Amino acid sequence: MTLDAIVVGGGPNGLAAAIELGRAGRSVRLYEAADEVGGGARSAELTLPGFVHDPCSSVHPLSVGSPFLRSLDLARHGLEWVHPDAPVAHALARGRSIVLPRALGDPALDEALGRDAARWRTLVGPLAREWDRLAPSVLGPLIRPPRHPLLMARFGLPALLSATALARLAFRGEAARALFGGFAAHSMLRLTQPASAGYGLVTGLLAHAVGWPLARGGSGAIARALEAEARSHGVEIVTGHRVRSLGDLPAARAVVLDLTPRQVLEVAGARLPSGYRRALEGFRYGPGVYKVDWALSGPIPWLDPATATAGTVHLGGPLKDMVASEAAPSKGRVHDRPFVLLVQPTRFDPSRAPEGKHVAWAYCHVPSGSTDDLADLIESRVETFAPGFRDLVLARATKDAAGMEAYDANYVGGDINGGVGDLRQLLFRPVVRWNPYTTPDPALFLGSSSTPPGGGVHGMSGYHAARAAARRLRA
Repeated sequence: MTLDAIVVGGGPNGLAAAIELGRAGRSVRLYEAADEVGGGARSAELTLPGFVHDPCSSVHPLSVGSPFLRSLDLARHGLEWVHPDAPVAHALARGRSIVLPRALGDPALDEALGRDAARWRTLVGPLAREWDRLAPSVLGPLIRPPRHPLLMARFGLPALLSATALARLAFRGEAARALFGGFAAHSMLRLTQPASAGYGLVTGLLAHAVGWPLARGGSGAIARALEAEARSHGVEIVTGHRVRSLGDLPAARAVVLDLTPRQVLEVAGARLPSGYRRALEGFRYGPGVYKVDWALSGPIPWLDPATATAGTVHLGGPLKDMVASEAAPSKGRVHDRPFVLLVQPTRFDPSRAPEGKHVAWAYCHVPSGSTDDLADLIESRVETFAPGFRDLVLARATKDAAGMEAYDANYVGGDINGGVGDLRQLLFRPVVRWNPYTTPDPALFLGSSSTPPGGGVHGMSGYHAARAAARRLRA
């Protein structure tokens, strides 16, 4: 029997593609190389029994802000969101953190940013309030005419700037500039690059529009909910099966690949014309990450107690320090005071550790494929803002950039965003093509984080690829 569609790759985008095709009534089979689906949205006891960690993604503003995921009733499959007291804290100096409240009208914003609070509200407030109208354009191909051109212009014009330029234009004080720089650093671009401001705007506005929540019990709960949703639509899921060539697959009218260009060439290169293969070969990957997961005997002892109210903590210091830190990986090195992104889940979800114990994780950006051991450097960075932290460490698990790729082949060189998100690859991802989810082979579609909108647990890349495949199946 010929299937309507096969999906290769069971990360959030592959699951999204399978769900969208399945709920359209199509026969779908999904193949995943690992023994469980989820890709970057998984959980595991990485350190000690009873301590539940997220090997990759952990905080999910794009999940709760995704138009596709919001169209699903994942709560019926057990998914529950946990919102920290504050979305984000930025450690500016020893004993001083800038804590961003979720509500734009919260007086705590004025306390945190002073005279820049009004400027912050002016910059991100209108975008946060209009997220539902803005999201379809931001989380899709940016070269398409937007549904709401004036709103998109309000976002797009400042988004084209570098993070440093927008921070200095929009704000007067060190605190707001540093806070914005921390948001923009999620881009893994140099903060002086054009379009790095766009990442700061999206991540910053989402803190107010939907929050920065955790999945109760760990990110694996997202994958389990998506898997259950897919099965409810008749999707067949095959795990522990690595697809090495499209020739190994059964007959199907359409194939959706939740793979980055490197794997697409390995699996499907023979079905693609030489010009398109060369274009995929030119796709560029970005810096990697070095990650540490900790089992802790107690909560992190922040010098500034307000830091404990945030689920995500940016250990960044002033903007100039982050500029130097984020420029280093492209020069083949790591800054001696790297920007460190830290998450403390058990402050808000104690179910992830034995009673009284905690888990936390942190990463910094490193050169692609790096195998350097940076655990001491990252722990030293935490210790700067939380003296006594090392005394709490019961066990740690580490992954260098090469280890990240070994964990998930889509993380080429440790790049968790599926490719550089600079201006060129922001507009044309993975190649210059009006519909980036299609290929010259009319039955082959791309739906990984290497297609718009890029990295994150949002499912939108898979959703768009499935919609393109559905049009093919109706033809």
